[in-house]
Amino acid sequence: MSLEGFFDPRTVAVVGASRQKGKVGHEIVANLVRGGFGGAVYPVNPKADEVEGLRCYPDLKSIETPPDLAVVSVPAKAVSAVIRECGQVGCKSAIVITAGFKETGDEGRRLEEELSQTARRAGVRIIGPNCLGVLVPGKKLNASFGGDLPEAGGIGYVSQSGALLTAILDSAKASGIGFSMLVSIGNKADLDELDVLEALYNHEDTSVIAGYLESVTDGKSFLRLAEEISHRKPILLLKAGGTTAGARAASSHTGSMAGSETAYEVVFQRAGIVRCDSIKTQFDYAQAFAYQSLPRGTRVAIVTNAGGAGIMATDAVERQELRFAKFSDETLTKLSENLPAAANVNNPVDILGDALADRYEFAMDAVLSDENVDVVVVLLTPQAMTDCSGSARAAVAASRRHEDKPVLACFLGGEKVAEAAGILRDGGVPPYDSPESAVRTIKVMHDYVRWRSRPKRVVRLFPVNRHKVEKIITRHIRENIREVGEAEAKAVLEAYGFVTPKGAIATTADQAANVADQLGYPVVMKIWSPDIVHKTDVGGVRIGLRNAREVHDAFDLMMYRVPKQAPEADVLGVLLQEQVSAGKEVILGMHRDPNFGPLLMFGMGGTMVEVLRDVSFHLAPLTPEEAREMLARTRTYQLLQGVRGEEGVDIDAVAEGLRRVSQLVTEFPQIEEMDINPYVVGPPGTTSVAVDARMSVSEKK
Repeated sequence: MSLEGFFDPRTVAVVGASRQKGKVGHEIVANLVRGGFGGAVYPVNPKADEVEGLRCYPDLKSIETPPDLAVVSVPAKAVSAVIRECGQVGCKSAIVITAGFKETGDEGRRLEEELSQTARRAGVRIIGPNCLGVLVPGKKLNASFGGDLPEAGGIGYVSQSGALLTAILDSAKASGIGFSMLVSIGNKADLDELDVLEALYNHEDTSVIAGYLESVTDGKSFLRLAEEISHRKPILLLKAGGTTAGARAASSHTGSMAGSETAYEVVFQRAGIVRCDSIKTQFDYAQAFAYQSLPRGTRVAIVTNAGGAGIMATDAVERQELRFAKFSDETLTKLSENLPAAANVNNPVDILGDALADRYEFAMDAVLSDENVDVVVVLLTPQAMTDCSGSARAAVAASRRHEDKPVLACFLGGEKVAEAAGILRDGGVPPYDSPESAVRTIKVMHDYVRWRSRPKRVVRLFPVNRHKVEKIITRHIRENIREVGEAEAKAVLEAYGFVTPKGAIATTADQAANVADQLGYPVVMKIWSPDIVHKTDVGGVRIGLRNAREVHDAFDLMMYRVPKQAPEADVLGVLLQEQVSAGKEVILGMHRDPNFGPLLMFGMGGTMVEVLRDVSFHLAPLTPEEAREMLARTRTYQLLQGVRGEEGVDIDAVAEGLRRVSQLVTEFPQIEEMDINPYVVGPPGTTSVAVDARMSVSEKK
């Protein structure tokens, strides 16, 4: 879908143009004129003759030719009529600035639904309502009330918040950061973040996509598009808020920990999106991606005129787990022969406080020419003899001679380095206010490069018994039973290749003892009730029962106490199963996010999972590589590998278990939540066992 009418119009009508300065309808016209828009601007106001020196028209029909774009700033109740008129005159693109729609309540929501329906019938695409507008600096188009146009540059910006976009514009102006376009999408009554992201993806002048989002309209489509875009252009997002759509009481450990923000974190990781925690960090990253090449590796060289600044950068490199470049003998010789004797020629290179521009340029050329260097950070403190502006020009010159390697700068100070910062920025060398910010940016760039170079995702499937699972789930949904009992949950797992402990149901004490005799001691006894999910909370679990007498006593006590703890639960009996003791306990789980689908969870098992919260999440379906990554992102992983001489467990078996859960919940979207806890894993060569399982289902919407 082409959005040319929004981003490259030849003619713009402002409906609701006002003669009064300070009114939104006036400021939009003024911004179009002041910004130097080269096309025709048509103010529309039946009560005015002219606005900002331009002839006013009583309505759209009075304009000689249909405008390519209409910017609408009239009362909310009049907007639909304007959009209808847009369709009648052949204007296919409209930006609805007006507020007072769904953000205000039920009446506003009704007006917005009416607006959407009117736009569809009229064949008009709209951005908004309740938005700031659209700015395209390269086209001198300022169809907004957001102040002056920023400089032209390679950063495309999409924002769900108009107010935040004004802050971004102000910050960018102060920092001299340029944009290809900025789009405020507001309430997303028609065009949403997906449409704008796709437009930025196809926009030749946009090299980096940045934005602020509070929610996404279609989670799965967002993931697919973002993943495609990230292979060509980096996406840097500020994400606030989070949807509560489909929220309900979570019954599983996974569900209780898998909030909407967790889902967004996982989606961003999967799609290669860089999540930013502030406008500042977003600009830090964006200018490096926009104006410098991507690093080929993690080997950092530092050039500085102050030892303290070099130490700060050194600490930052180590904290970010990057590497210091080890210079070649040729580079060391070149530096030693040309720098003062007191200079440090090893990394970081200290060219001393009396260094002028020529010394900076020489040192940077030397380290950038070294094949062992992937990226350079140039530092400067403004000492009495320092030529800040000249050194900035030297850094730009060296960077341009070595365009295949990124150069980031940190000229520490304020007024004394302000001019130098502008020279650096104009020359494409991003300046930072601290060594830590520069090094953190390098880390983000490297992580993005690593994401782009990952192998193609290949999901491998296991042979399973889908028919057996389908029967169990279909019966539960038909009978409106949400919670799947432990015995049947284990039957589902067995159909997908999991091993579970031997066990059977008993409804009397004698029957329980007979089952235990057949299983062999020790045994575990668990309450059997479709209404009790967390059995330990009501005293519904006994372990280590060693003989028939203990089984009898445990049964009688459980049948006496559990109904008192859970008086509304339907207690049917107990489940007896063989006790599994050898191995480490982990949890494998899944919670189905209403927007993005199944979120898999891995972590330390047992009752401590929600206390320690040492867990990792990932979207299903899962590749073998992603399963291993899930394990490695937890502290539990170190314990599983073995510590202090202790034998490790079968890591491949744990990863396989995650992949089997992934396949199960992908093939059966009716499964809303599930936990395998504990999943007991032993050393390589032993069998992993799904000791306990819980599962909830619902009809697929």
